[in-house]
Amino acid sequence: MTKKEVIKMVLDGKQPPYVPWDCKFTIEALDKMKAHYGDDVDVEELVDNHFIKLGASSGFKINIGNDRKKDIFGVIWDMTHEKDIGNVEGLVLPEPTLDGYEFPDPNNPMLYDGMEEKIAANKDKFILYSIGFSLFERYWTLRGMENAFLDFMMYPDFVKDLMRKIADFNIAVIKNVCERYPEVDGIYFGDDWGAQKKLMMGKDVWIEFIYPELKRMYANTKAHGKYQLIHSCGDIEEIIPELIEAGVNCINPFQPEVLDVDDLLNTYRGKVAFHGGLSTQKTLPYGTVEDVVAETKHLLEMGKDGGYIFCPSHATEGDTPIENIVAFIDLIKAQKC
Repeated sequence: MTKKEVIKMVLDGKQPPYVPWDCKFTIEALDKMKAHYGDDVDVEELVDNHFIKLGASSGFKINIGNDRKKDIFGVIWDMTHEKDIGNVEGLVLPEPTLDGYEFPDPNNPMLYDGMEEKIAANKDKFILYSIGFSLFERYWTLRGMENAFLDFMMYPDFVKDLMRKIADFNIAVIKNVCERYPEVDGIYFGDDWGAQKKLMMGKDVWIEFIYPELKRMYANTKAHGKYQLIHSCGDIEEIIPELIEAGVNCINPFQPEVLDVDDLLNTYRGKVAFHGGLSTQKTLPYGTVEDVVAETKHLLEMGKDGGYIFCPSHATEGDTPIENIVAFIDLIKAQKC
């Protein structure tokens, strides 16, 4: 059975032959892994993930020098300290107006670069196209975080207009991907809404401003016959029913620090799948190997009945001891032995 088939079983609410996985690592963690396994190791081959992600989970960017990158929306990212995603520098839209601003072209070749080769080389994997910073995150990268929250109260019409135009761009990209690359199995949207407790903007605001555009984007994915997977950090438990209603098949990162992973998996198994669960805030960086083994085994045991894809609750960070990384990799791969 291929990795693609196993993932589809989980997303379709069926019991898989083993718990599939897809694990990611920050640049610092990858360096630590290469120091342990050898500089010539292919980490992707070593981990044997079940997804292949095309597109860009942190946006399409080009180097502009001085440790800076610029994405296709015009946002400048300072990569000095945060090497994987970067930190937003300045404001593309300092005022609540789109006058003079030009949205990127959904036909930009950068959005689809190298897809044919990656698809051909990974036919056994579940193929995802990632759209990072897909709605609220794209909004605040253009306006700034503080302005974004003020805009909900002060400029609601502008918020709805900009959200709609962002969603329109994403929908055009989805259409291109699905029509040009029928081998793609699903669309993966990244858009953080959760804080450590509840939603950052509150559920009422999320329902009014964000949910309508999510439903439009997700419906477009479904219309093309593709699975819908999303990433949102934090405590988003209160909107899981709305996400299911909108057609979401899988939710990542399933953070155990803010969510009761046991309860949610048992409650929603068969309705939506979860991807994540191994603590990257506590167990991986601060726990012992025994702690990592115990938590990993518990998650794999829970996932035997379906509805679950294993991974750390975020990309494994560089402060994780290499022994802890090796421990969970060995356990998940041992399932197939």
